[in-house]
Amino acid sequence: MWESGDWRAPRAAWTWLVGMSLFAVCAAGESSVLQAMKEELNRSMEVLGEQPVPPYFLSYEITETKGISAGAQFGGLVFSNESRQRMLDIDLRVGDYGLDNTRPLRGQSSFSFFGNQMVVAPVEDDIDAIRALLWTSTDKRYKRALEELTTVQTDVQVTVEAEDKAGDFSREEPSKGVEPERPIEVDIADWEEKVQRYTAPFARYGDFYEARASFSANVETRWFVNSDGSEIQTSETLYRLFISASTKAEDGMVLPLYKSYIALTPESLPDDETVSRDVASMVETLLALREAPLVEPYTGPAILTGEASGVFFHEILGHRVEGHRQKLEDEGQTFKKLLNERVLPANFSVHFDPTMTRHAGTDLVGTYRFDNQGIPARRVTVIDKGILKRFLLSRRPIDGFPNSNGHGRKQAGYQPVARQSNLIVEVTDPLTSDELKDRLLAAIEAEGKPFGLRFEAIQGGFTMTGRFIPNSFNVTPLIVYRIHPDGREELVRGVDLIGTPLTTFSRVTAGDDQIAVFNGTCGAESGGVPVSAASPSILVSQIEVQKKGKSQDRPPLLPAPVGDDRLGLWIY
Repeated sequence: MWESGDWRAPRAAWTWLVGMSLFAVCAAGESSVLQAMKEELNRSMEVLGEQPVPPYFLSYEITETKGISAGAQFGGLVFSNESRQRMLDIDLRVGDYGLDNTRPLRGQSSFSFFGNQMVVAPVEDDIDAIRALLWTSTDKRYKRALEELTTVQTDVQVTVEAEDKAGDFSREEPSKGVEPERPIEVDIADWEEKVQRYTAPFARYGDFYEARASFSANVETRWFVNSDGSEIQTSETLYRLFISASTKAEDGMVLPLYKSYIALTPESLPDDETVSRDVASMVETLLALREAPLVEPYTGPAILTGEASGVFFHEILGHRVEGHRQKLEDEGQTFKKLLNERVLPANFSVHFDPTMTRHAGTDLVGTYRFDNQGIPARRVTVIDKGILKRFLLSRRPIDGFPNSNGHGRKQAGYQPVARQSNLIVEVTDPLTSDELKDRLLAAIEAEGKPFGLRFEAIQGGFTMTGRFIPNSFNVTPLIVYRIHPDGREELVRGVDLIGTPLTTFSRVTAGDDQIAVFNGTCGAESGGVPVSAASPSILVSQIEVQKKGKSQDRPPLLPAPVGDDRLGLWIY
């Protein structure tokens, strides 16, 4: 996938570029957008600098998203769209690095503080129009910042002393890098035909109540400048094919199944033969799930295969090592006091590496060159040989960690906080898949359990990290097998994987050599950001599952019109 002149150069070259904080300037020169932002930022800092309370920091970020998409259901096209928009984000700070207007108020929900500030920007490269928007928006933001600073100073006076003594903002070196905007390199007409063809097989059965496929191709271009001297223009493409279908068991339980393919280039998407094979597998699995037995609430040993294991680490570990969660008083701070202590077996290490673009034969969507605060991306080893070493950091420092490590991320319209990127779980001296299953069977026998579980496919998950609610997680499986003591595997349904972080994490005992990647979008205080989680299959000595919620509605009374020539359901 390495292309001449592409930013996805071999890692050694990329590391050198990051170290120099420079990119090759576009042949066409600096963009009009970046020029307008620089000029207005300099003017704003000069004029507002004469005010009694001047800003000590200002940054502008304009994010443009251009995309095309098409979708179909049961073999028929339902939409084909083209979109383009730009959003403006301003970070204006008054006070100083130790205490400024952005400090969350004690007792205030972190979600309410980091709420979005949607400002639509002109989509044309009109310098005057862009500067006019920056002028009015900066003026509003400055006035609000003055009010916020007064509130923050009052809050500091009337509340108890904060446990974390680090300031509100870190001093960082400026970064500069400009690259050209990337094109979308697909023909939407081809994909209109493909999504229809991919969903047609589901229409041949009367047991599927939803069958959809959607394709999207997006390019996100970001322009960023700040008063430190950073000047950045980056452009990233993302291509996604998503296929979903659902059926319903006789007891009313809805049974969904998904197949998601996400790539950085169209060449990395699967070919038609692969997708057709996956669709056929989805049909077979969904029909089997209708007849699969339910699993009652259970505790015992289980294997989480690669994708399921990746989501497991994302929810249990990833969110709890995000820096601001160690600082906010309403957070559970699960791992804050466990630095330099063992939290996993000695052969497990966990890295977050946004400089990686591919792993285990799969593109990683949590990749970027600079975070949303202009800090160069870098690899962060959070757990080294089982020992917790550090946290993911934005420019909001925490005790013991005064600087960002390039993980200040956000969706356009939100304020950046420390977020995950590409989560990579590594196991030295891994077992084979057969050896991992043997370990599971041995655990079943040792504990006298009637069976163990294997989680094959995962829809996603969520976690609660706050201090005033149960600190727990929920991983939502799609395909689960019951493993009997004799090694026989049986497809089952109706369970969610739940637990509390420290207890469940301490039960991880082994990993195999079969790495899989889960790509998706993670939603949190700073909106939705693309993330990846790559992990081998793992053995957990004790997990807990609860019953999955289900509908009380019966399956449709009206039979499906399967084979009706008027609908053309058999022509594909």
